[in-house]
Amino acid sequence: MLKSVLATGAALAALAAAITPAVAEEAPAAPPAAGEASGDDIIVTGSTRAERRFDVSYAVNTISQEDVEKIAPVNFADLIGQLPGFQTEITGGEVQNIYRIRGLPNDGGFVSFQQDGLPLFHENDGVFFRGDAILKQDLMTDHVEVVRGGPAPVYASYSGAIINAITVTGDETPRGKVQVTLGDTGLYRLDAYQAGKLAKDTYYAVGGFMRYHDGYRDNGFPNDKGGQIRANIKHVTQNGFIKLNLNYVNDHNVFYLPIPTNNPLTGASLDRYIDYFDGTMNSPSLRNVNLKYRDGNGIVQSRNSDLSDGRHMQMVNFGAHYEGDFDGWLVTAAAGYTQGRNDFTAFYSTTNPADGKAFAAGYLARATAAFGAVDHFGYTLAGTNTVYDPYAASGLVMQGQYRDIHSKFYSGQANLSVARKFDTGLGTHDIKLGLYGSLYGESSRTLYQNYLIEVAGKPRTLDLVAYNAAGTEIGRVTDNGVLNYAATLNQGDSDAKMFALYANDTWEIVPGLRIDGGIRHERYSYKGWAALTEAANLGDGTTLADDSTRAFTGVILNQKLKPSVTNWTVGANYDFSRHIGVYGRASHLETPPNVQTVMSINPTIITTVADQFEAGLKLSMGRSYLYVTGFYTNFDPLNASFLAYDPTTGRNDVNVPFIGEAQVKGIEFDGAWSVTPWFTLNGALTVSDPKYKNFESSTGADPEQAEGNQIVRQPKIYGNIRPSFDFTTGDTDVSVYGRYTYMGKRFVDLYNNTALPAYGTVGAGVTLKHGTWQLQVVGDNLFNAHGLTEGNTRTDSLAGQGSAEAIYGRPIFGRNFRLVVGKSW
Repeated sequence: MLKSVLATGAALAALAAAITPAVAEEAPAAPPAAGEASGDDIIVTGSTRAERRFDVSYAVNTISQEDVEKIAPVNFADLIGQLPGFQTEITGGEVQNIYRIRGLPNDGGFVSFQQDGLPLFHENDGVFFRGDAILKQDLMTDHVEVVRGGPAPVYASYSGAIINAITVTGDETPRGKVQVTLGDTGLYRLDAYQAGKLAKDTYYAVGGFMRYHDGYRDNGFPNDKGGQIRANIKHVTQNGFIKLNLNYVNDHNVFYLPIPTNNPLTGASLDRYIDYFDGTMNSPSLRNVNLKYRDGNGIVQSRNSDLSDGRHMQMVNFGAHYEGDFDGWLVTAAAGYTQGRNDFTAFYSTTNPADGKAFAAGYLARATAAFGAVDHFGYTLAGTNTVYDPYAASGLVMQGQYRDIHSKFYSGQANLSVARKFDTGLGTHDIKLGLYGSLYGESSRTLYQNYLIEVAGKPRTLDLVAYNAAGTEIGRVTDNGVLNYAATLNQGDSDAKMFALYANDTWEIVPGLRIDGGIRHERYSYKGWAALTEAANLGDGTTLADDSTRAFTGVILNQKLKPSVTNWTVGANYDFSRHIGVYGRASHLETPPNVQTVMSINPTIITTVADQFEAGLKLSMGRSYLYVTGFYTNFDPLNASFLAYDPTTGRNDVNVPFIGEAQVKGIEFDGAWSVTPWFTLNGALTVSDPKYKNFESSTGADPEQAEGNQIVRQPKIYGNIRPSFDFTTGDTDVSVYGRYTYMGKRFVDLYNNTALPAYGTVGAGVTLKHGTWQLQVVGDNLFNAHGLTEGNTRTDSLAGQGSAEAIYGRPIFGRNFRLVVGKSW
């Protein structure tokens, strides 16, 4: 019934969507002039003080709650991906998706997630989590400011981009909203917030969400369950304000990994076995996994793990923010402390599906040596004697890797800055000096083990059984479905302290002509330990599954590291008027190795360097605008090394080092055309040429085959168009909108042998607002367009999948609908 209602509502919607940037609430500023919008949006991220978006010399966007409603993203990555210069992959689920900023070949490590200008965890990547796992979009986010390139390296560590969520704060007028979302993918979500006056000059805001979601793919168990709560109290003083905040997250999110879409032997579709839009290798068969390994005392340990736990993030953050104006001296101080744990289970792809007989034959020598003469093999459902015949289905079997990771983390961070504007004989200087510091650390315990499964959605685990000539079972290659116990085993702990000094000067020579420059110097001190491991046989003679495992030796390796980096930026801006301007900028970004290097065995330690250059044209007239930015980035050294999966050992331990450069040049367009008061056409387009250059490898892999190739998983063209119709009928405000999103051709491998074909999706929605009530129906991928992301990075990163187009990857989500009912006050 729900699906029918949603489908009917979505069919009424036109194809459109729009971003109408909002005015930032965090910093005081004059309201925009009547009839003006995008040029007068007030931004605070990456600038000394609040400024009009049009006035700054870098690329920045704001995303309001109204924008979020119209975009109706399936996750945070989907929201950010509507901006120019951001290529995101949204197919992993709700969190831990891919965020690539133009010019920087990385899956998210150069994007800083902040709340009110301060990160919740100092580094952009934790142990199997990044910012979208601890900072989630809900009604407590007033708007999001996103800086691409520009001054990001000066205002944040490790960063070529900043995503800054500005939270709701209370004021004299009480306000709030409650919102219920229902989806045909088994989604049930409640969002709410309340803000208002607590006492004289003191205001509060509190809100969050709770959510239960079966998932976009059928795991056989819920995909997401949990939520977050955020609250703050703000006291306004005579010259500024003090704000205290609290964040709490307790959320489970299951991770989607790649699936095979075609038979690698015949090229035939596997859709009848693993549905393209609904299928996943996640399975109820993996809800009671038995993990075995030998500890440092030589004792075999055994414990259970449940795939349905997914990424269980538990995090609490306390923070304080002060701002005061002392006769023109603007003093800002912010501090926060975060503590949490991330318990992560996921089922990763490894090798291609294999013919059932051929796969079994590959174990003949080992099985004969272990059990005696083997006459033939057979398959059974794991842990039973129930015969399984691959040839009654696809004729294939496959492997997958169960990963069980437990980490704890903490991060205390503080920022103090002082800004002052000085009049001189030649214009004015707006100078900002700042000090930032952080004490943080992580610990982790990691175990991977490999399973044999059928080629099917929600696959059952299988045993490979060896029989003698009499047909008697003499041993099993697997043990209750396990091919390799503890194929990977790691444990370690790390602590870090760092401080940064930064400064920025904005020099307005004459009205409209500004030059600004900034510098940031960072020093780090890491210490940690890693537990050493060795090859081991756990001694069960009835199976091969425990013959080649990793075991702790009882010895730890203590490590220290003290990297330092210096980042800088210089920009110039000239505005011919309030409606036409140009700018140019150069930035230098250095990123040190992260703290995880001191709890890893033989890590690759490289300080990466990116030199970025931008030139932009700014046009703004009324509600219409166009921002055009040309960019060039040279990234040197680029560490494109990877650990390949070795099917013989079951370990991800085949190190393929590729060190070289990446050169990316391109142009991005960010525009809105307000044709009439009731129709707006928004759009974002990025066109680039991401190339590998000057690669070297010490393992025999041919770096020449990568020379000049397109950077893995990065398209040359991507963007979206979002029309929006807004009108009033009677007492009801109606908004009809949609979007067409395009992702260009990409490659899974360094050699560009296997392509991820281009694809485009269409979404649409309609929102009705009557008084304080709101009703929304929205649909995604309305025509069930096919598209793949990622590939199978465990095995195809170097030379591809043996096919011109990918036959293994993460498909985009299929058609789905959501109904949202809200009430404001």
